[in-house]
Amino acid sequence: IEKWFGVALPTQGYAEAETPRDLLTLIGSAERQPTTASQPHISLPETETEIYYPTEAMTLTQVLKWHCEQQPERTHLLLYEDDEQATPISYAELYQEAQAIAGGLLRTGLQSGQTAAIMLPTSRDYFISFFAILLCGAIPVPIYPPARLSQIEDHLRRHARILDNARARVMITTQEIVPLARLLKAQTGALQSVVTTQMLMGTANSLVSMEINPWDIAFLQYTSGSTGQPKGVKLSHFNLLANIRAMGEAIRVGPQDVFVSWLPLYHDMGLIGAWLGSLYHGIPLVVMSPLLFLTRPYRWLKVIQQYGGTLSAAPNFAYELCLSKVEDSSIEGLDLSSWRMAFNGAEPVSPNTIRRFTQRFAPYGFRAEAMAPVYGLAESAVGLAFPPPGRLPPIDRLQRNALDRDGSAIPAADSDPDVLEVVACGQPLRGHQVRIVDDQGRELPERRVGYLQFQGPSATSGYMHNPQATERLFNGPWLDSGDLAYIAAGDIYLTSRAKEIIIRAGRNIYPHELEEAVGDIEGVRKGCVAVFGSKDPKYGTERLIVVAETRSTDRAMHQRLREKIMAVSVDLTGLAADEVRLVGPHAVLKTSSGKIRRAATRDRYEEGLLEQQHRAIWKQFSRLLLTGLGPEWRRLQQALRGQAYAAYAWGLFGLMAPMVWLLVAILPKLEWRWSLIKGSARLIVRLAGVRLLVQGKEHLAEAGSAILVSNHASYLDGLLLVAALPGRFRIVAKKELRSKLIPRIFLQRIGAFFVERFDPQRGQEDFQQINIAATGGDPLLFFSEGTFSRSPGLLSFRIGAFAVAIDNALPVVPVALRGSRSLLRAKSWFPRRVMISIVVAAPIHGRGHDWEAKLRLRNQVRGEILKHAGEPDLSAEISPP
Repeated sequence: IEKWFGVALPTQGYAEAETPRDLLTLIGSAERQPTTASQPHISLPETETEIYYPTEAMTLTQVLKWHCEQQPERTHLLLYEDDEQATPISYAELYQEAQAIAGGLLRTGLQSGQTAAIMLPTSRDYFISFFAILLCGAIPVPIYPPARLSQIEDHLRRHARILDNARARVMITTQEIVPLARLLKAQTGALQSVVTTQMLMGTANSLVSMEINPWDIAFLQYTSGSTGQPKGVKLSHFNLLANIRAMGEAIRVGPQDVFVSWLPLYHDMGLIGAWLGSLYHGIPLVVMSPLLFLTRPYRWLKVIQQYGGTLSAAPNFAYELCLSKVEDSSIEGLDLSSWRMAFNGAEPVSPNTIRRFTQRFAPYGFRAEAMAPVYGLAESAVGLAFPPPGRLPPIDRLQRNALDRDGSAIPAADSDPDVLEVVACGQPLRGHQVRIVDDQGRELPERRVGYLQFQGPSATSGYMHNPQATERLFNGPWLDSGDLAYIAAGDIYLTSRAKEIIIRAGRNIYPHELEEAVGDIEGVRKGCVAVFGSKDPKYGTERLIVVAETRSTDRAMHQRLREKIMAVSVDLTGLAADEVRLVGPHAVLKTSSGKIRRAATRDRYEEGLLEQQHRAIWKQFSRLLLTGLGPEWRRLQQALRGQAYAAYAWGLFGLMAPMVWLLVAILPKLEWRWSLIKGSARLIVRLAGVRLLVQGKEHLAEAGSAILVSNHASYLDGLLLVAALPGRFRIVAKKELRSKLIPRIFLQRIGAFFVERFDPQRGQEDFQQINIAATGGDPLLFFSEGTFSRSPGLLSFRIGAFAVAIDNALPVVPVALRGSRSLLRAKSWFPRRVMISIVVAAPIHGRGHDWEAKLRLRNQVRGEILKHAGEPDLSAEISPP
């Protein structure tokens, strides 16, 4: 269209066009210029002679901080969006903007360990949002935005299952998608907020720096499942860094490398292989929108030349697209000599594609040994097997009959006309192991096809909220890949997905080979063919079904196509297909990465829905709204239950609090008063249905006379600590409470101290009294933050408690409260039933007597509380990297 009309169509507009009228409108408003116009060049930073990696980093956030410390202004990303203008992003910019978004996420109520979905296209906002979620200690869940309104119902229903499974609390998306995403909110139970980065952006008062464990989940990668319960692969920071380091070692990443990628960021090859791998190794990543590649494949090759790209990756269909859609006129002067590794993975690798791509682009400097078929899967982060650099891809020619009959991968003679070609996908990464087993789990020898199993440091711990699928994944220490393969000379050769192999007349039929051959028939849409087995309801045998898309509507043409497809089936498999169905465009279902969804297409075939037209958009929205009524009703029920609980809790407190206060005011002995308030606090907690989990109480007895320091998150923290901790203690409270009659009488009667926070001279006088009482027996309890807010996060600690500890040679016992902020937030009078965790850590003894000793003690205690509080670090004293 662009060539015919001499215009450059906007990429996003072209992708969203649904009708010829839409295209005519675009053509009429498009700029009159050739689409191959040269683009502005942004220079990459000069490469160093030596490159250093964050080898000590244990988490992704530590990796980013390391680069911010070592080379903050260095270009990390060169981002091509729709306008094809490259925007540089440095490490410091990524970190600082992620901090601002993280503050906004905390304001939405997102907490450590919760999940947040990212439904964004490849953009600056995506990269920033991903790290913002990590900085909050939360878990990113990448999902892809809708491509076409005509398919909105299927898109939202699939994503509703993912969001339900992940229990995502927040979704970050674009302003245009917000109304659609709110339909998702009605379909799910956990989703609370649908926001954009603009809504989240603000000036952070302090840095967000959540304590993250290497074994914490770094993000959830949802596999391309089409039906049933979604499978969200749990990948920890340890898994990801182990995989990235192993891949970098295998391909020998060096300071001269530049990665060029158009791969979607919601898939592991684009997210981990391209972006996070480049981030760790400190090499520039030139990243393009997938739409920019799909609409103009030559741009991928041009950008590789433009920036001297050495590494790039794509599924097999992308190399095929370059063969069929890139014209010589658009790549005049192209130089691909810098491209040292062209990774080919994520779907079956075609020997024909490898040969044809190498032959076509050899005159442009592409070397045959640069083509690198690889193997990986989400359950192993992304990579599992890589070839050594600089090797021609081995292609095995096998006797088809032996392979189909009993799975023997016997090399065929040169004269054998009936062969199956399989490409080697490399050897296992360092530290990873692979084995091939039979149906009974016994390991098979070389050149025998069986089930591929693996293990290694990149292996997932399982699927999110899906114990049944997790159980099926593991076979002792080994994980099932779901693929059939064999090993020869150390290389892995993939033959098929185990669940997609078709067994007919005692023979094994591999779908992808027949799909590729049928796609080569003129009149069939290449890459739009699905081959699958379907049970014959009458005889119980498996039938071979071929579904192929064609634009032709001519009956005679359809008959000729069926005959050609039947002939190809007989030639390849020795068997005719039981049924050939010719369908219109978009009837064969695909994943977001372009893979054929064979199981989903089979389901539509068996239900008689293959050629069902997409419903009108208004009908899809109506159905979504109607199906959202159920979740909305459940949401209303939850709200009513919440209000009923709040009313009950306040009724309980209103009934007991006046009696307890009166008795505390009149009882003559301190021991009686404390017995009363401890018993009453425990009764209130029990009757309110609050689960209280206490760990480490033995440390209080070990400490003896001590200073207790707790974080402060709720109005009810004092009541919870009174209920949970043994013995009695003296609370150090802010002096403002002394001016209020009711709390003053209560606190004075239980031995509390009041401290002035804002007048240094009066504060010093108050602490002199506390110093006198510190060695008097009962421990002193300090809430060292001095205040609390509704947003989660541990604030800076005041020095007072630690000065008292150092001056009186007393140990400090850290007490970490977790969950009380959700029980009753600041500026809220709506209690919620939650579980409260209280961890009493081992006593910490200060060393020294000077001001530095007090600061060290404060930092030690605060660090211990941060480990258990489950909230981000909002300390203003932490300086940016």
